[in-house]
Amino acid sequence: MTLNPSLLYLIQTYTVLAGWILFAVIFLFRRKQTPEKSKKSEPASIIGIILQGIALGLVWLGRPPLTPILPLGVWFEIFAAVLAILLVIASLWLMSAAVCALGKQWSMQARVLEDHALIRHGPYRIVRHPIYTGMLGMLMAAGLTWTHWIGFVASVLFFSVGTIIRVRSEEKLLREQFGAAFDDYKRKVPAVIPLKLTR
Repeated sequence: MTLNPSLLYLIQTYTVLAGWILFAVIFLFRRKQTPEKSKKSEPASIIGIILQGIALGLVWLGRPPLTPILPLGVWFEIFAAVLAILLVIASLWLMSAAVCALGKQWSMQARVLEDHALIRHGPYRIVRHPIYTGMLGMLMAAGLTWTHWIGFVASVLFFSVGTIIRVRSEEKLLREQFGAAFDDYKRKVPAVIPLKLTR
């Protein structure tokens, strides 16, 4: 059986593209809820949002069709295609489950509500910021599929800085709101990458 690189490329490209469309649907066309009164917000998180937005734009700096991000042979292309598709599926599940778990607490800007709850179920058992984990997965999938390597590196850098800013802004509010309960949660669950690097 001979591998058809064109067919593999098309399957990978259209799957990842469909994933990005669903990604936009999850956030841009999400049903508006009745505005909730914020107890406190963190304006600094807006800088992180802007940087993440730049990162999402940079992944569309494409490379020539049928050109792998690294010239490492046909088996790397197969691996990249399978990995990109799996990343899209996992990322979409993670983000949609996170939005559902947050409910009315979900917001673009860092804030806490008057009746805010510390969410620890669903994807929040895996990482403290599953939406950012999912966004990173979508960036990786695009990078493996169509992004020029320069755009991919720049995208990851902008996304990393933006995410650090947003995580710090959000966790500052959560620590003020929940104190020791949040500190315990932070010790047990990693922030964005689902790996515990320390005991």
